[in-house]
Amino acid sequence: MLVDDDAAILAALGRVLTALGHGVVACSSGAEALLALQAQAFDVMLTDIRMPGICGLELLRAVRKHDLDLPVVLITGDPGVSTAADAVEYGAFRYLIKPVPNEELAAVIRHAAHVGMMARSKREYFDEFGSGRFSVADRAGLDALLDRALASLWMAYQPIVRAADSSVVAYEALMRVDEPTLPHPYAVLDAAERTGRIQDIGQAVRKSVAKAAERAREDWLVFVNVHPEELLDPILYLPDSPFTALASRVVLEITERMSLDRVANIKSKIAELRDFGFQIALDDLGAGYAGLTSFTQLEPEFVKLDLSLVRDVHEAPTKQKVIRSMVHLCHDMNKLIVAEGVERIEERDVLVDLGCDLLQGYLFAKPDKPFPEARLP
Repeated sequence: MLVDDDAAILAALGRVLTALGHGVVACSSGAEALLALQAQAFDVMLTDIRMPGICGLELLRAVRKHDLDLPVVLITGDPGVSTAADAVEYGAFRYLIKPVPNEELAAVIRHAAHVGMMARSKREYFDEFGSGRFSVADRAGLDALLDRALASLWMAYQPIVRAADSSVVAYEALMRVDEPTLPHPYAVLDAAERTGRIQDIGQAVRKSVAKAAERAREDWLVFVNVHPEELLDPILYLPDSPFTALASRVVLEITERMSLDRVANIKSKIAELRDFGFQIALDDLGAGYAGLTSFTQLEPEFVKLDLSLVRDVHEAPTKQKVIRSMVHLCHDMNKLIVAEGVERIEERDVLVDLGCDLLQGYLFAKPDKPFPEARLP
């Protein structure tokens, strides 16, 4: 959908997009665009910001009432800092300044369409199979329990192998504690969230990983889970920390199970981490917040399929269809797909056929003290 109150610009952009092979519905006002949106679905919306009646930002807010996943690209000839900030806050996919070179416009529209299709695939799976999120009940004395958990914290490691030959590419560091009242990582994280101590957990995990990495092969990557609230921890950005020294070998996994909205300036924070050498993985794809946020804000190098999507995939055509779509779209955006939770040879064979790049699961090794050897199934 193309929206602009200037007839000449509307016609010119329409010709460019049509020449690029896109079907274009042109609207001369925000009100007309909303009517069109109710009549049919679109892959991308490109809209001017300054228009009489419903402006571009108002249109963006109205669009979300109809379509949570539609990428909206805002375009303007009169840029302003406050307008750009508002565009990001309200979820614009991109903010372009007129005149836009045809090559840039083509690249942005193509990328937006791919991300939008990915978001819809995720939402279809989410709607059919549910979130699978864990919630733990309230407990008295959570601070005391968390202190005991931190004192007993250790890291288990599970190999991540290349799909083509099962050779080890990386290990994921997985938090463990010897505190019976907090029996698994979700319980520990829930307690930390309730007490405002997520950063304490993150610091303990990173310290343990930095120590274990001294014994790891230098050609292995280490995947480390990072709670969104850890992105607010100044210690994560210390240039001289032992963890930062490992940056070129570390992939930070940020889960899709939790919203990133609470993290202000997340793109700049991710950029700072990349400057150190860290890579980013989007974890639990298919299990959490469906939508565009995770991809547009993180631009991850790795995408990890949730184990609920992988489990029994050889018997589930719907899952195969979703994974095939995700693999295609991620490869088109130069992202590597990791399938976790692989337990059976039949699952592995289907995932290899579907084009997954890396595999992880009990089929190759259970998490253990650093560093368990991977089995060849």
